[in-house]
Amino acid sequence: MPELPEVEVTRLSFADRISDARILQVRLGQPLRWPLGCAPSDLSARVIQGVRRRGKYLLLDLDRGLLLLHLGMSGSLRFSDAVPLPGTHDHFDLVTDKGTLRLNDPRRFGAVVYASDSSDPMARKLLDHLGVEPLGGGFELSHFAAALRSRRTSIKQVLLAGDVVVGVGNIYACEALFHAGIRPTAQAARLSLTRVRRLHLAIQTVLQQALASGGSSLRNFSNAHGQTGHFQTKTMVYGRAGQPCHVCTRPIRLLRQGQRSSFFCVGCQT
Repeated sequence: MPELPEVEVTRLSFADRISDARILQVRLGQPLRWPLGCAPSDLSARVIQGVRRRGKYLLLDLDRGLLLLHLGMSGSLRFSDAVPLPGTHDHFDLVTDKGTLRLNDPRRFGAVVYASDSSDPMARKLLDHLGVEPLGGGFELSHFAAALRSRRTSIKQVLLAGDVVVGVGNIYACEALFHAGIRPTAQAARLSLTRVRRLHLAIQTVLQQALASGGSSLRNFSNAHGQTGHFQTKTMVYGRAGQPCHVCTRPIRLLRQGQRSSFFCVGCQT
C-alpha cells in the first residue's frame, strides 16, 4: 500500500505542473471505493490552485471546492500531456489544459472524492481522525509521549492506527522500531521517555530517507512520471525474515500482528 513517503513523492512529481490548470473534462471508469460526490461535468472549467497532502490523501484545491485522492492498496497516478486510451484499470481521468491526471488502480480501493471545502462532512469524515504529520512542526516529542502513555496496546499497532501520528505504514514502522531498538510487541504505555525520544527521531529519519529514495516500490508503485522508488533495497529488517541482521548478524524474525507482518531483530530490539 502506498504510504506517506510514496504519496508525498507522487505529489511532488506533478504538483507544480498541474498548478493553475483548468479542468476540461472528467472521465470515470469502474466504481472506486467511494462515489465522486458530484456530477463529473460540475468540475468542468474549475481551476486547480495547488496540491497538498494530508496523511495518505492528496488534496487538489480548486477555485471552488477540492478533490481528495487516495491511492488505496495498489493505485498510482500519472500526469502527462499525452496519455493513451484508458486501460482496464484506469478509473479516473482529470483532463486539464496542461495535461491529464490519471488514476490507475487494479484493486479499486482508491478513491477520488469532491468536497465543497474542508468543513464538508465527507472531508471531515476522511481527515478529522488523522494524527499529527510526522514531518511537520506539529510532531512534538512531549505530545507524542503523552499520547503513547494512554495506549495499552503494542507500539507497532499504535503507529499503524494513524490517529497518534499519521502515515507511518508497515514498512516504516518496522524500520523506525528497529532504529529505536524497540520490539514491535512492546506496550506503548510502558515505553520510557528515553525510548520514546529515540522512536520520535527514528520515525522522522526513516521517512526522510524514504522520501530521498523515491519511496518504496514493492509491487507496482511509481510516481506521476512513472519512476519507481528504491527504499526497499535499503531496509534493515522489513522483508528480511531469516536473513542476518546487518548490525548483530542474528536472523531477522517475522511475526503477525493484527494481520500485518512485523519484522524485527531479537538482538537489537528489546
